[in-house]
Amino acid sequence: MTTIALIGSGHIGGTVARLAVAAGYDVVLSNSRGPETLRDLVGELGPKARAATAAEAAAAGDLVVVSVPLKAYREVPVEPLAGKTVLDTNNYYPERDGRFPELDDDSTTSSELLQRHLPESRVVKVFNNIFFRHLATLARPAGAADRSALAIAGDDAAAKAEVAAFLDAIGYDAVDAGALAEGRRFQPGTPVYADPYAGDAANFWESPGVPASAETIRSGLAAG
Repeated sequence: MTTIALIGSGHIGGTVARLAVAAGYDVVLSNSRGPETLRDLVGELGPKARAATAAEAAAAGDLVVVSVPLKAYREVPVEPLAGKTVLDTNNYYPERDGRFPELDDDSTTSSELLQRHLPESRVVKVFNNIFFRHLATLARPAGAADRSALAIAGDDAAAKAEVAAFLDAIGYDAVDAGALAEGRRFQPGTPVYADPYAGDAANFWESPGVPASAETIRSGLAAG
């Protein structure tokens, strides 16, 4: 069975870990504060989960989810991720991350920055455009009429296929937005960022989550 490693185990990382364990995967969790701080989450997830350092998690994972603030992307281990598919959940929030001129002028994207940092890895952008509570509640079995889709972007077709298979296993369809640079079409401020899964609710944070089909996501990507 594929092992899913988490570099960053906060709201999105922890939610992906829960979905992965529910789908039968083994998970290895890490964060910037040390394995001992993940004791409660590991206990909640049970015997298929363990905690490690970021470097240990990177080495152990077959698929590796990077879910750290953008300002910390240079701290992601490089050598243990060589040759691996890396799922990038990040967004650029200047109020949190500080200013990145190359992102402000749209000459590149946050996922492309991570790809440059990990030149021998295959980065796929995913999970960045959905609120973690909606990610937790909208998972559905394959073939369900109310199944939601998540956008993915990447430069490697085989890596995107790996990620699509993982999404299918944890309860989501995948919509391929294209090359990694096309991740800008589902970053903050675009039609596909968060609102489809909240039903465009006025009080976004209180929305219980609304299924967003693959067609809905494709339409939003086209508009973005």
